[in-house]
Amino acid sequence: MTIQQAKNYGKQNLLASPTPALDTEVLLQFITGLDKTHLLLERDSVLSEEQKSRFLAAIEKRKTGFPVAYITGHKEFFGLDFLVTPDVLIPKPDTELLVELALDALEDKFRANPNTIPTVCDMCTGSGCVGLSIAKKITTDGTDEHRFSLALVDISEKALEVARTNASRLFSKESAPHGDSEKTINSCHDMDVANFQFSTFSFHFVQSNLFENIPHSFDLIVTNPPYVPHAESLELLKDGRSEPLLALDGDVTENGEYAHTEDGLSLIRRLVPQCYEHLNRNGVLIMETGEYNAEETAELFKSAGFRTVRIEYDMNEMMRDVVGVK
Repeated sequence: MTIQQAKNYGKQNLLASPTPALDTEVLLQFITGLDKTHLLLERDSVLSEEQKSRFLAAIEKRKTGFPVAYITGHKEFFGLDFLVTPDVLIPKPDTELLVELALDALEDKFRANPNTIPTVCDMCTGSGCVGLSIAKKITTDGTDEHRFSLALVDISEKALEVARTNASRLFSKESAPHGDSEKTINSCHDMDVANFQFSTFSFHFVQSNLFENIPHSFDLIVTNPPYVPHAESLELLKDGRSEPLLALDGDVTENGEYAHTEDGLSLIRRLVPQCYEHLNRNGVLIMETGEYNAEETAELFKSAGFRTVRIEYDMNEMMRDVVGVK
């Protein structure tokens, strides 16, 4: 089977996917190690038997609805390569707005006081894509003099393992192995990545049910919590995407049980006042809530005591994030 024949095979067998050609190309890039240009230039090259077997198996997985990102174990977010597994949500482009708003908030604090050392919390961190993207941007964008501290918090220890691995890949002097995500995470399991300390910043990983195990306060809290209504969460997962219900369903009690609500706000109703309690004076909360309940969430911000509450819109002009100041 040549690369071109593989492309044709993929497109013909992934008709149920909204992007069969793109899915096929990404899978071939992953399996062959070729970029998009060389995949085209070498379209008449023959796949090895191992490559062919892996490609056909990947196509069969994709036909069930299993996401390409979980098959390859990788997803680009904010220009960075993140490892992902079914233990975490796949980073979405719309969530990049959360990073941009956080960077703006931090820049305001640096501008007001260049010597400040802001404390940042990424609550419900999942893969760590939001918090780690913030840290990477600050440390590689000509702002090395800025110092800060970052806590990455999640209720799921498996999610935190993924976040730790991403941190080790993005910030360790010796990058973790590139390739199969499960093997990479296992290879990093014994690495000392519970805490990172650099000359300009530090970050820490904390397993906690919201702020249950967090005693201190922050200057900035960013969070992409579960906010999809319960019934819609179940419906979304029927397509075989295999993303964790825990990271989608916003209608849960503090014990993770169904709250018998259908607005996606049960967890957020607990989270917003906890964020207010764990923010320093003039601290900022930025929360992704999506079009499902941004307006209701903004009212919860106001009821908790937040000032200058506003809703930010994503690239598709959909309500995406709510911002408030303590």
